[in-house]
This record gives sequence, C-alpha cells and structure tokens, in this order.
Amino acid sequence: MRAPPFAPLLSLVALCAFEQQAHAYTLYNEDGGGTVLNAELGAGFGWFSSTRNYIGDPQKQPGSMRWQEGYAKYGLSGSTDKITAGSVYGGFSLLSSGSWGDGDMGATTAGNERRTAVEDAFLGWKSGDLLPALGKDGVDFSFGRQIVTVDGFLITDDGFSAGNAFNPIEGVRDSRFNRGGAFYLGQRLAFGNTAVLKLGGKEGLHGSLIWLKSDNPGQSKTELAVGTIDYTTPIGSIGSTYVRGLDVDERYAFADRLERKGMNVYSIRGQGNAGIENADFAFEVAREEKSSGSQRAMFFDAGYTFADVRWQPTVSYRYSRYSSGWDFLFQGGYRKRYQGEIALNYAGSVTSNMEINDVLLAVRPTDKLTLNAMAFDYHQLSRRNEQDFTAREIDLFLDWAVTDNITLSPLIGFYKPEKWLGNGGRQSGSASTNTYMQFIVWVAF
Repeated sequence: MRAPPFAPLLSLVALCAFEQQAHAYTLYNEDGGGTVLNAELGAGFGWFSSTRNYIGDPQKQPGSMRWQEGYAKYGLSGSTDKITAGSVYGGFSLLSSGSWGDGDMGATTAGNERRTAVEDAFLGWKSGDLLPALGKDGVDFSFGRQIVTVDGFLITDDGFSAGNAFNPIEGVRDSRFNRGGAFYLGQRLAFGNTAVLKLGGKEGLHGSLIWLKSDNPGQSKTELAVGTIDYTTPIGSIGSTYVRGLDVDERYAFADRLERKGMNVYSIRGQGNAGIENADFAFEVAREEKSSGSQRAMFFDAGYTFADVRWQPTVSYRYSRYSSGWDFLFQGGYRKRYQGEIALNYAGSVTSNMEINDVLLAVRPTDKLTLNAMAFDYHQLSRRNEQDFTAREIDLFLDWAVTDNITLSPLIGFYKPEKWLGNGGRQSGSASTNTYMQFIVWVAF
C-alpha cells in the first residue's frame, strides 16, 4: 500500500512492490520478446491485533481488537511490436478482497466486507525508434483503468480501500464507501479512468500530461489534471508537478473535499545521490491554492547505505511538515516510507497540521532478509478546538523472501499518544502505549 513518495530507500527497507509485481507466467513468447502474453497472480493474507483502538467508542474498554485481511489479484498482461511502428502493451485483471474479525482499529472496516471487481483494464503504445529526437520510447501513451504514480508525494495511486465502518458523512450509516475491505493490504490501486502521455523517456528533459478520474468513494471520486516536467542525470533529478482539481462527486464529498474542484497544487521536488555513492536524498515543497486559502507541505529525506559493512546497514532521516488545512490527495501505499504504521493507518491525521521527525535503520543479513526499525515523533502544530494527535511510535518489522513465490512480513509497533479519548485524543481506554502486531504472507506466481 513503486517510486516512494518519501524516500528512495525502498528497495533496502521493504519488499513493498512484491504484491504488485507478481511473478508472471509466460503463456506465449514469440521471437524472444517481440510478442509476449503473461498470466499473473498475486495474493496476500494478514493477521492483525492491537491492545487499543481509535473507533471513538468510549464504552469499549480497553479496546483490544483482532482482524484479518486478504486479497488475490489475477489477470493477463502482454505486449507486441508486430505493428507498423513502436509497440502496443496492455493488461486486464480482477481483484478479490475481504476483511474478517472485529474490523480494523481505525474504524475503516467492519470485518464483513467481500468484493470481486475489475482492477486493471488498459492499453498503451510506445514509440520505439519512431521519433529519435525523443529517444527510445520517447512517446508513451496509455489509457484506461491503471495505476498512475507521479514522482513525489502528491499522487501515488488510488489505494484507499474503505469498508462498511467508514462513514465520514454525519448521519450516513450505509455502505456507500465500501470498496471491499482489506484496508491495510490495500491493493485496489488503479484509478477508474486515465489518459497518460509521457514524453522524452526517463533521462534528460522529460515530462507528462495526465488525466485521472477516481471511482473511489473514499476519495469523493475526484477528477484531476496533472502536468510534470523533470530533468534527470546520473546523480539525480529535479522536477515540478502541477495539479488542477477538475471535479468531485458531491454525493461522496466530506470534510473539505468540495474544495478539490478548482484547486491548484504546485510543487518542486528532487531526488538522487548528489554524486555521493551509496547516498540517497529526496525533497519536495508543495503549495495548494483552495477556496479557503493557501496550504503548504514539505519533506526532506537523507539516507546512506554502508555497502562495504557486514549486513549493509542503511540509516535515514526524514523531516516532514503539513499545514492545518493540507489535502493529502492520493498519497498512500504499503510501506512507502509511511508516516507510521499506527499513526497514519489508524490513529488519526498525520498529513495535516503536523510536524514529523522519523529515523530508519535497516540491515540485510542475506539477500532475502531485511530487518527494519523506525522511530517517529509527531508534533501537532496547532491544538486549538480540535483533537490532539501528538504522539511517538516505534515499528520493528522484517521482510523475508522464503522462496521465489512467498514472502513473510511480521511487524510489531508501539504507539504512545499524548492524549486519549477522554481528554482530547482518539485512543480508547487511556493514553498508555498501544501494542500493535501484524503478520502478512505475500504470494506471487
């Protein structure tokens, strides 16, 4: 729940793309790749528990919960260059998901969600050597239902997967936001309708023009236009993103979602090693212009891998800050340097009115095993007339590729809020430490 929005260290800290990049089984391969048809299957199942919850029910003491989530994604993908110019590619898949047990501790799923629906359905064309001035595949156009990711932290995918417990509109108690549960595993990533034009490849000066229309009720079925421009060199890239809010579905609008229509977002971003071998740096500064005024957000990330030391330890520090009315748009994804497992997924908003410092340490005892530790400090910028999400969190987790097809991901997290439900916070029972555990099995064929 992909280039990471907050850090380019993803490959060393987690195998988060595993569930998407399922090992394809080749059904047909002509001329060593001229025409290829693949069958793909990816699945995941997770067990979760916590000693506290954030569902807002003062009668539930102390609030411990247990739940399970699962999904399976299955489909076909392929490409061919047996056309007049360039190559054509595409994909089609279905996704089945569900939640069981008590539902998650953040009141997003109820534990009774089940759904099977189309996930991917897209076609694309790449120019090949047709336009030498733009480089190999210098034009890449695709449309349909697909995952779209923009470098930076504004648009990652459409992965928010709510269930029957998610009722953000006061007085509404129906299942209009239910997307099939599996909130944490969150593999319903594709936007409902897209058109994407990429120009210039991936090196030097390149850019894109994108139209996105979400069919996700939890995102108020937002429609956006996006433009990017980047300059990429061997030591890094610098770029800018512009986002224009085109529309939202008012039937699903809540909080400040109606302001997305007509909203403008501007950002400057960069990432790379700045010429320092084994280093990683990333930053983004963004501004939103909404009808209620201007909002700002930013992050800076710096990390280093000691490649010549046993277990190749990686250390990284990130600072991020969000103003009080910041709209997080389409941030999301499994362990893309998340802002904390408990804080972001369950305990409350950490993407508005918040300053966050976090540190990561990762080691790799083997090529198949990565051990990770993360520590977070959340400081709420303004505490006037609203809940207080000030807290600290520590997460310990590992990713173990047991075989080429199976990866195990156990995690334990400790979350200590400053306040609880009885005095201005969200946590049930008390402000004592919530212990959270999860165990996920990823399968790909």
